[in-house]
Amino acid sequence: MCTDSPPAELRLVVDLNRCQSYGQCVYAAPDVFRFHGEEAVEYDYAPDPRTRREVERAAAACPVQAITLGRATEAAPLTTQSER
Repeated sequence: MCTDSPPAELRLVVDLNRCQSYGQCVYAAPDVFRFHGEEAVEYDYAPDPRTRREVERAAAACPVQAITLGRATEAAPLTTQSER
């Protein structure tokens, strides 16, 4: 009997106002982070949970601490037309 629970979904947020495109995240987790052009960083906001170790390394390597990693525990709230 297997009692292992499936890996929790990851939620990744990069503060692009803080990011200075040093690229340490791209080197630490190339399957999750990449450069678009020469300076703009793109990333997978819900990376495969198996990449957690690389993503944690990327967050730790960020010189300006622009990367936040958490668990996706509930669906994002929907907004209605009247809330906009």
